[in-house]
Amino acid sequence: MFFDGYGYHGTSFEQTYRCYPASFIEKPQLESGDKIIMPPSALDRLASLHIDYPMLFELRNTAAERVSHCGVLEFIAEEGMIYMPYWMMENMLLQEGDIVRVKNVTLPKGTYVKLQPHTKDFLDISNPKAILETTLRNFSCLTTGDSIMVAYNNKKYYIDIIETKPSNAISIIETDCEVDFAPPLDYKEPEKPVTSVPTGKAVAQGVFLYFLSMFLFSHSHHDFGYFFSFFFFGSYDYLWLECLF
Repeated sequence: MFFDGYGYHGTSFEQTYRCYPASFIEKPQLESGDKIIMPPSALDRLASLHIDYPMLFELRNTAAERVSHCGVLEFIAEEGMIYMPYWMMENMLLQEGDIVRVKNVTLPKGTYVKLQPHTKDFLDISNPKAILETTLRNFSCLTTGDSIMVAYNNKKYYIDIIETKPSNAISIIETDCEVDFAPPLDYKEPEKPVTSVPTGKAVAQGVFLYFLSMFLFSHSHHDFGYFFSFFFFGSYDYLWLECLF
């Protein structure tokens, strides 16, 4: 099957398309997941290859050396074109009309994923874990190095996928996957209170006053004149004391 100078061949599905954001086809729901819209000819080819469901694909931007993975929602795009979530195009450094290579793949079921929100305000929403679980139900797979978008209460939150197991791309369809969080990118360690350390001068003054009080107390019933010298803060200061009782 051929179109726009491109042809299917071989025993696997691998094809190049021009990509456009979901807004071009009025499918805003694409933005809340990782699925793309492909042309009908792609479905014909996939069916002839007996590709198992769910269909998963590798997306490759050869020019920028970016790779991601996705599922498919529908096969209603114009021939030679695919529609993608805009956040996915940003991940892959794709502009409207750029060429992207699509190849069917089989990914292992995920057992672990580590996420890192871009901003700490994601953790301030009422139940971030529940929101994230709801969002990930719209995803087929996760790829280490990607940033996914979570929309909640008219605000967009971006979250980095910093680790996935057992491989750097995993399927999360019908799997029990452990989720871990790294501190948000804008998180700062609380500043530790500074403990004031007495200066050399303060220590010297304290020592001087202590011995002076002891001296006066022990000689409180005597008449005398007394010469007292003291080493004070790194220099010699002679303090003349004359105490008459």
